[in-house]
Amino acid sequence: MRLSAVGLMLTLTLALLAASLAIEAQPPLPVIGYLSQRSPTDSASIVAAFRQGLQDEGFVEGQNVAIAYRFAEGHIDRVPALASDLVRRQVNVFVATGGTGSVVKAKPVVPQTMPIVFAMGGDPSKLGVVASLARPGDNITGVSFLLSDLAAKQVELLHELVPTAAVLGFLVNPKDPTSEDATRDAQAAAEALGHTLVIVNASSASDIDPAFAMLAHHHIAALFVNADPLYNVNSPSIVALAARYKMPTITSWEGFAADGGLMSYGTSINEANRQLGVYTGRVLKGAKPADLPVIQSMKFDLVINLKTAQALGITIPPVLLFQATEVIR
Repeated sequence: MRLSAVGLMLTLTLALLAASLAIEAQPPLPVIGYLSQRSPTDSASIVAAFRQGLQDEGFVEGQNVAIAYRFAEGHIDRVPALASDLVRRQVNVFVATGGTGSVVKAKPVVPQTMPIVFAMGGDPSKLGVVASLARPGDNITGVSFLLSDLAAKQVELLHELVPTAAVLGFLVNPKDPTSEDATRDAQAAAEALGHTLVIVNASSASDIDPAFAMLAHHHIAALFVNADPLYNVNSPSIVALAARYKMPTITSWEGFAADGGLMSYGTSINEANRQLGVYTGRVLKGAKPADLPVIQSMKFDLVINLKTAQALGITIPPVLLFQATEVIR
């Protein structure tokens, strides 16, 4: 029996109405508010690691969870406004990563009723982000990968590279919450090892080129670039300037040596962000941040690029090669 045109139209209308009602009956996806001081481009690997951690807990973006991304592009001053925007969206979990400033500047903006999960390189207890590592607080927990506590070790590695050097350089962003502690630790380590430390500030992208010119003016033998999202975003420029001025350079962030820098030393930021995804998934499942102690990443990697060393005309001492977890040849 053939349906009339009116009957066919009625059947299609009822089918579409049923489908629409089924969609409306589905609960909306929970939303993660993801805030980073870095840029989307230089955050690709840590975002992928975060998604992997979510997936480990059964959450896949676009299927059973949505993510609203906000990136400060290296500008710490933009963080509070971006955080406020995510709060207005009433996200289910607020995630702060890509720099200690993401956490420190966002926390006062986020209401106590909204759970926060963070990944940061600074000490969350010392900076007042959490009450303690074991009992972080009512609505906050996360991962600390301790990059800001490595300043003394970075200077020691430079000392092993150029033990007789008179002057070392230190590039730091004074706007970063960890800058004072890192500067103090680097200064003390340099003096203890018999070096003068020239400290140069750069708090914007336009400051970086003149900062290198100032360091070159002081005839530094090697440079330590402090961990900061501004420098992550501008890593290609820093690699190029270090090559131009023939400055052996060490940093804390992953990927620097692979991108042409000489050395990097620190914990795995990618692994910390995978753990961040795991914790975020647990909070989405109903876990209370207060019941999740802050995770501390304790595995440290030294990566050395021998191609860069050759281009700089320096020989890496065997003591450093022995310590290296990866050597790029």
